Amino acid sequence: MSEMVKRLRERRENVWEQAKAIADRAADENRALSGEEEGEWQSLNAELDALDKRIKNVIDGEQRAKDAEDAMAKLRGEPRKQSGNGPQAQGNDELRAFLRGEGARYYDVVPNGPVNYRDLSKLTAGAGGNLVPTGFYERLMAHLIETSAVLQTNPTVLNTSSGESIQVPKTTAHSSAAIVTEAAAISESDPAFGQVTLGAFKYGTLIQVSRELLTDAGVDLEGYLSMQAGRALGNAFGAHMVTGTGTGQPRGVVTDATVGKTGATAGGAITADDLIDLQYSVIAPYRASSSCFWTVKDATLGNIRKLKSTDGQYIWQPSLVAGAPDLLLGKPIVTDPNVAAVGSSAKSVVFGDMSQYFVRLAGGIRFERSDDFAFNTDLVTFRALLRADAALVDLTGAVKVFQGAA
Repeated sequence: MSEMVKRLRERRENVWEQAKAIADRAADENRALSGEEEGEWQSLNAELDALDKRIKNVIDGEQRAKDAEDAMAKLRGEPRKQSGNGPQAQGNDELRAFLRGEGARYYDVVPNGPVNYRDLSKLTAGAGGNLVPTGFYERLMAHLIETSAVLQTNPTVLNTSSGESIQVPKTTAHSSAAIVTEAAAISESDPAFGQVTLGAFKYGTLIQVSRELLTDAGVDLEGYLSMQAGRALGNAFGAHMVTGTGTGQPRGVVTDATVGKTGATAGGAITADDLIDLQYSVIAPYRASSSCFWTVKDATLGNIRKLKSTDGQYIWQPSLVAGAPDLLLGKPIVTDPNVAAVGSSAKSVVFGDMSQYFVRLAGGIRFERSDDFAFNTDLVTFRALLRADAALVDLTGAVKVFQGAA
């Protein structure tokens, strides 16, 4: 982690302490925030959000600078840090040839061996991003994960080579046990199962690149395409992973999750007690999972930052590690714009073991090239296609939601 990022994170921690001091002062005096204090509170929270974006931009800029230096080293004929004779380098050479229009009109981007999706969720060097492979597929998946909150929560990913429908058993009830007296018959109690079909819905995006950019060997074209395709596909697929209906699209986690807590405050407002109740509505084995996350909308997180437990402690705590998510009641929290805003009957908070949410990826991502689609502007058009599906497979309460008062 660079000195710039360290200073920004120190500033972030300082801003949060200032915001806490304002809220604590009002709480100690048993009063609401004054108009001036409310303005200062909102200003400090806005600065927190701005610092988060700045930190991310600095980290991204440092990575771009490293990529540019690698490209210039290649032009100068200097050896690169990674071996240029392995399958990864060969794959990048084939990709470059495809981008220049040499060979076939399509290029299938598939994993080069097993992919650790949990490592791919570590999007910054300070959080372990340096351990992530830097191949084109891995870079593309990293951008897709960065865009989708659900993919940041360590769901179970099934990567198949083809797209035929697969049947995955889903648990709807667990077995139960009871005390049995001597010589008495033991009652049968079987778990209840259903089936969920994971298909392969097709997502697509068009990306246009100038011919000049394609012929400039010093440009990190692979990085540009992986970013554009990853973000576009992540936005589309990510929305369905939250609220998809399952009809003509994946089933969203909110669609299948059960209500763990219904609020009692008008307008659907959330209290600290509501969140504590929601957390403990999910049983301990699921709460203990490394894939147990909170997911909310950005605006909802702004409100949650103000909440305290009965002992006066803030239930939200900023992360002290670059790239790691902040914590809510000791569990990581991520934001997704597709989660409902706070409101009457709105399911505005998601909590639970996201490893019970299955994501199916059918093969890799297919890139197809057309020199004719934008012939009059001398742009080369690339089409990126992803086939995927998703559903929650444990319906016994692994993932629950907070629903606002009606």
